[in-house]
Amino acid sequence: MAELPASTIVDSIAVLGRMLDTFEELPASPVSIYVDLEGIDLSRNGTISILQLYILPQDHTFLVDVHTLQSQAFSTFATNGTTSLKTILESDTIPKAFFDVRNDSDALYSHFSIHLAGIEDIQLMELAARSLSRRTVNGLAKCIERDAPISSTERLAWKATKEKGLNLFAPERGGRYEVFNERPPAPDIVLYCVQDVRILSKLFLLYQSKLDSAWKEKVKEATRDRIILSQGVDYNGQGRHMALAPAGWY
Repeated sequence: MAELPASTIVDSIAVLGRMLDTFEELPASPVSIYVDLEGIDLSRNGTISILQLYILPQDHTFLVDVHTLQSQAFSTFATNGTTSLKTILESDTIPKAFFDVRNDSDALYSHFSIHLAGIEDIQLMELAARSLSRRTVNGLAKCIERDAPISSTERLAWKATKEKGLNLFAPERGGRYEVFNERPPAPDIVLYCVQDVRILSKLFLLYQSKLDSAWKEKVKEATRDRIILSQGVDYNGQGRHMALAPAGWY
């Protein structure tokens, strides 16, 4: 198994409070907080198991055990302040980066009444940064394979970790999504959760450098539209429509 980068499993109120203490006065530029979620049918119809937070200035990943902590994962405050995960995720002045925020937003809003704000959507940033067709968005794996500024050795390690994770949780490979709820989590699941959220920061900085101010504003508007859509009663996070670019981006 590849070496595990610096990370902490946050599975108690005490550890959660200490984690939040370290978030005080994180710089807003470049974005400091990168977010990903894992779960069983991650949506209003499923559950959230783990929320991953990569903190760029600390070069550290926190895996928040939502399956164990449930609503306390978001309502618990820092030991030395008034910051909680809910206040961070809902703050318009604390930027956070996701890759395709839609289903994550759906799950957070439906299960924990979290109204995401201050979000940068890296999937939309990649679409905006293209010089060719903007008809459809790319998935995270394709963006990492094509664009991530990592070495060939790192890319091979990423692929190996991805494959091990998929074998554990993908039903079409004989896996079970319930593996995300097993405690303690399997080492390969921990590494799987850590590696993608870390790479998000590299993709963000790459795509951001290619956008002018007009496209940055378009990305912000489309991201806000995605969040509003994900909270609607008719939202459906599965299907071909999910691959389409925002209207007017062709």
